[in-house]
Amino acid sequence: MPEGHTLHRLARLHGDLFAGTEVRVRSPQGRFAASAELLDGLVFERAEAHGKHLFHHYGPDRIVHVHLGLYGTFTEAELPLAEPRGQVRMRVIGRTHWADLRGPTKCELLTDAEVAALRGRLGPDPLRADAEPDRAWERISRSRTSIAALLMDQKVLAGVGNVYRAEVLFRHGIPPLTPGRALGRERWELIWADLVELMADGVRVGRIDTVRPEHLPEVTGRAPRRDRHGGEVYVYRRAGMPCLLCGTPVAMTDLVGRKLYWCPTCQAED
Repeated sequence: MPEGHTLHRLARLHGDLFAGTEVRVRSPQGRFAASAELLDGLVFERAEAHGKHLFHHYGPDRIVHVHLGLYGTFTEAELPLAEPRGQVRMRVIGRTHWADLRGPTKCELLTDAEVAALRGRLGPDPLRADAEPDRAWERISRSRTSIAALLMDQKVLAGVGNVYRAEVLFRHGIPPLTPGRALGRERWELIWADLVELMADGVRVGRIDTVRPEHLPEVTGRAPRRDRHGGEVYVYRRAGMPCLLCGTPVAMTDLVGRKLYWCPTCQAED
């Protein structure tokens, strides 16, 4: 599932392509047709993201909410239009470009109140200027749940997925099964600050890179990562491979339905 930086990158792109212009909205697949008809010909005001949720704003009570889920994708291209390929849920057509949405978990038209309620259920997003990290800390500091599980709980922290979760814990040597209430405020502030920086880099370059400069292949002489996700990482999807820092085989287990990766030495229990 795309992590938060992907949605913020899409919001920035769609704002660049469509904001401030009248657009045509279609639903070639038909499942969004009634809502598309209400939006057709309106001005695309802006796009924004909160965690893994994308919002297209067309005015009061005219907000498209998209959650890509595991299989959703956007494709964008310059005019002229191409024939729809596959099951296109929503097509947005601007003056110079168009965008197709396929396979989302959610594509729905919401009111301002509905969006406010949805966002109210989400935790703070490290990529948003209005984020309040203390909201997340209030929940974490009282919880017996592991910090690894809490970081993936979108009600606690919005936008963090499996890659950022594993990598930020490794970067700070935090045992992933540490209960939230045993984490400590200082370590939480390090996690938050690091996520802000790492995820902003993800928006900028379009991939997740978490390895510090001194550990990159060109410095250490190791082979670069070969993976469809791209980017250099310490532990994610490296189960059984030697830790880049200490050589211990990277461990992996299932936690709340997702694979968790960590180094048993660098992230040893306190």
